[in-house]
Amino acid sequence: MLTTIMTTFEPIPKNDLLDLNHATALITGGFSGLGLHFASVLAVRGARVALMGRRIELGHQVATELTQKTGRPGDIRAYAVDVTDSDSVTEAFSQARADLGVATIVVNNAGTVIRKPSVEVSDSEWTGVVDVNLSGVFRVAQASARAMIEARTGGSIINIASILGLRVRNQVAAYAATKAAVVQLTKALALEWAKDGIRVNAIAPGYFETDINREMLRSPMGEELISRIPKQRVGQLHELDGPLLLLASQASSYMTGAVIPVDGGHLVNTL
Repeated sequence: MLTTIMTTFEPIPKNDLLDLNHATALITGGFSGLGLHFASVLAVRGARVALMGRRIELGHQVATELTQKTGRPGDIRAYAVDVTDSDSVTEAFSQARADLGVATIVVNNAGTVIRKPSVEVSDSEWTGVVDVNLSGVFRVAQASARAMIEARTGGSIINIASILGLRVRNQVAAYAATKAAVVQLTKALALEWAKDGIRVNAIAPGYFETDINREMLRSPMGEELISRIPKQRVGQLHELDGPLLLLASQASSYMTGAVIPVDGGHLVNTL
């Protein structure tokens, strides 16, 4: 005998699923590379955007350029932040909230890498990577959650992990270890904050050419790496737009603790 289950669920109209109008988004590492691309995508979709990073002059420049692109003066602003410093994170978040409102979309993107044999990595180099890629991610997520809980808004935190948090390659031990930790941190925070209406998910990009890896990808080592990607190329930045908009919007309202690889099939290649 079949039983009909009645619910009060009302689907969101299809045209509104990816609507980010009236939302405030905050992006760390937002002045260049992936972060700047993420900021542009969210701004074009209607979000107010707080760009955050260390090089504030560059930040003001790209904020001006994005404002010209969107035609919405005052909706896109740059803030100086050092994710290794809790006071800096707190101050930047406070300023952004006063200017743009509580950020309900947070892209936790700041990161760094050291490429060298592990026996040559110094204490300060190891600590530097850990403090940005792991502790910095936690500081930003924590500050975001505190603001969302206080304002009772809920929201979406999107941590930028890496396929190197799921598999490894030579001479990036600190980076791989921190990205693996970000994967587990994402799941732990998703479990803890679900009750507050806060979703925590991660995107794990494969190889996309940016300032941080351009030289490596164009080297013989990079060419050899690309040959092992099933799609036989690195990713194009626009190929991250779908996963980003999914996690930033109400299209993923029942998703939390997920890690989405975007890697051209790299993770599923044969060993």
